[in-house]
Amino acid sequence: MNNKINYVVLVVDDSPESLGMLNVALNKQGYIALVALNGAQALSIAEKIEPDVVLLDAVMPEMDGFETCRRLKLRHPNTPIIFMTGLTDVEDVVKGFEAGGIDYVTKPISPDEVIARINTHINTARLALSAQDALDHAGSNVFCVTDQGRLSWATPKAHQLIDSFSGDDMSPWATLADLFKVWLATGGQQNLKVNCFVTSFEIMYERKQNDKHMLKVVEAKIEKTPLELQQNLPITKRESEVLYWASHGKSNWEISQILSMSHRTANKHLEQIYKKLGVDNRTSAAAISIRILES
Repeated sequence: MNNKINYVVLVVDDSPESLGMLNVALNKQGYIALVALNGAQALSIAEKIEPDVVLLDAVMPEMDGFETCRRLKLRHPNTPIIFMTGLTDVEDVVKGFEAGGIDYVTKPISPDEVIARINTHINTARLALSAQDALDHAGSNVFCVTDQGRLSWATPKAHQLIDSFSGDDMSPWATLADLFKVWLATGGQQNLKVNCFVTSFEIMYERKQNDKHMLKVVEAKIEKTPLELQQNLPITKRESEVLYWASHGKSNWEISQILSMSHRTANKHLEQIYKKLGVDNRTSAAAISIRILES
């Protein structure tokens, strides 16, 4: 269960009974369920947080599932969408796939079947993204050196970072070679702290690649603040502060103490946050916040 706790499933259905049933089933399996009663609400939620998978009712008033699917895929092309439908005609099934759906389940819904489909498609999507990451490796900050610490190759980003850190040093890789040689001889278990340039930074050992060593420039992580939430979500400055601490696991009482407000005021702010984000509980609101803070 723990390995799925961060996965977000957006469930879109105009039937409150179906939403309630799926919400319970998904929560029991460790998923974070976000629910929408129509296509417009689903699109609104998807603007705030990217779901890992979408369960989408095909037949809904105003904006049907097919149109909702097309619009969702424009924003999140890599998110798998599973149609839930009572339609079994080949024409309707094909229409769902043409809209961007990857699978479908027929109503009445079997929670066990839905969970199995979700597991499969999330795993497939993760593997596809991993493959894409490998293809995009040139965009990462890695490089390879010999046992003597001499540079074999480096991605453009690694070159850019080292040049920005080294200041006026005209041959930074040569300067680093001796440091790498000594560090590699120790096994590279701990990050190498580089303090010989204008800017200090760290090098992390990635893996052995043939007869060379793949290393990575560690970029300093910038700690995000409540302002990031305020800029990305339709909430006030005070609400962003409350949501920030809620997403860090603080209780309402702890939030009230940190922000010097009453316990009741903290509760009221959270109620407003739920309404504005289109969610109905603390876990869903925190999930939206965490994705923004960790992106």
